[in-house]
Amino acid sequence: MANFESGLPFDREVVRAFPSPASTAPVEINAFAARAARQYQDDFITPRMLSGVWRGIEFVLLASIGLLIFVQYVGVANPLRIPYIVLSFAGAAVGVFAINLAGGYELSLLKGRFMQIWRIVAAWGLALSLLSVMLFFLYNDAAYSRVWFGTWFVGGSAALALARLVLRANIRRWARNGRMERRAVIVGGGKGAETLIRSLEIQPDSDIRICGIFDDRDNDRSPPIVAGYPKLGTIAELVEFGRLTRIDMLIVTLPLSAEKRVLSLLKQLWVLPLDIRLSAHSAQLRFRPRTYSFVGQVPLIDVFDRPLADWDWIAKRVFDLCFATLALILLSPVFLATAIAIKLDSKGPVLFRQKRHGFNNQIVEIFKFRSLFHEMSDPLARQIVTRNDKRVTRVGRFIRRTSIDELPQLINVLRGELSLVGPRPHAVHAISSGNETFVEIVEGYFGRHKVKPGITGWAQIKGWRGEIDQPDKLQKRFEHDLYYIENWSILLDLYILMMTPISLLKTEGAY
Repeated sequence: MANFESGLPFDREVVRAFPSPASTAPVEINAFAARAARQYQDDFITPRMLSGVWRGIEFVLLASIGLLIFVQYVGVANPLRIPYIVLSFAGAAVGVFAINLAGGYELSLLKGRFMQIWRIVAAWGLALSLLSVMLFFLYNDAAYSRVWFGTWFVGGSAALALARLVLRANIRRWARNGRMERRAVIVGGGKGAETLIRSLEIQPDSDIRICGIFDDRDNDRSPPIVAGYPKLGTIAELVEFGRLTRIDMLIVTLPLSAEKRVLSLLKQLWVLPLDIRLSAHSAQLRFRPRTYSFVGQVPLIDVFDRPLADWDWIAKRVFDLCFATLALILLSPVFLATAIAIKLDSKGPVLFRQKRHGFNNQIVEIFKFRSLFHEMSDPLARQIVTRNDKRVTRVGRFIRRTSIDELPQLINVLRGELSLVGPRPHAVHAISSGNETFVEIVEGYFGRHKVKPGITGWAQIKGWRGEIDQPDKLQKRFEHDLYYIENWSILLDLYILMMTPISLLKTEGAY
């Protein structure tokens, strides 16, 4: 397998080149798996998310203490008040950075014994020492209060210790009720799965929670119970299970020597928005260090990473909320004028609702300005809109060409169902002009649902919008959507938003 040499064991192109499974249609999971799925539908906190949030909390805590001591002891009338305020924030930032260098935000220390707090206090003291030395050399004629520095150190140390005691108690509570964990599903049973599970269980700092095992093999080759964990169903059922639950990772335990079998599994599983790892615990092959991730001492080979995980997801959500709110305010006259025009042009409601595929293939109901005659509306999208379609109203023709009909989806963005930028959401039963479903036209079609769909996207600004009258057009949309998912950044979202008005000048295919 040549790709192993580069440190990237598999990629999407390798998986797509392999013969596909017999069917990509959704499979209904069995009753046993459905009961298990209901246990894992609530949200959970990942260690990476907790670590990032706690950095922010301790920064605010240290800065607040510095400012409070300054106000109470030094006084706001002091001529150096601005430098003191700057130092409070700078000292807090340096303190957090020093604690991070000391490993203070690793899960093992966050949930560790109270005696380990000395490392945090030492890092905080070092940060203030460096700050005072810097002030001595840069501003040796300025009289900064030593009492302020000393009190800040003592108060900050006490606050850090107390806050971490509270956090430690909460981590234990979250661990008990299943909120603080990485939920994993084992793909492949038998001896390989048992070896992996036993290895994970003996890791003192493991945050992995095994949710079950999925395997296509019969009970003779893959027992129904492995190391106390049940086999919940087949690989096809796992895809549906992954869409119903809040899980974080899939771990494939099949031996790497079974290359064809592993690739076949990845071809089915890569459409899920999850981390996919290969168990390397018993593998004879050895790869470059950057190929591996570890749970304690258990090595896993990284295959696919979940897009927009943790802080990326938060950054994109904040971006959506800010820009969607601004757009609703600025475009409110357009909303009002469009609503009046629709009411004057034809009978029926102003808004049109339609069920479409959302994140992880879940169904969402999106809003649009109505562009068809109400009695000819097609909420199931059984008939695609074509050039000179008699169902389209006069106002509808204009708002479809200019994409004004999509503006009510800003409400969906605020509700968290859509994003401003992402793959366009297609109707649940959408078909092409050739009466083929999108799943039949594009292999791996559901892979575009690994992120939230958007009002605009990379495919749209590159000219792939409008009627799908040829399979190649959908394929091009799909390829552009995957490019966006794999290369997402806030800057890319900004670029797409800025280019969207320009792309609307090209109305070919928008009917």
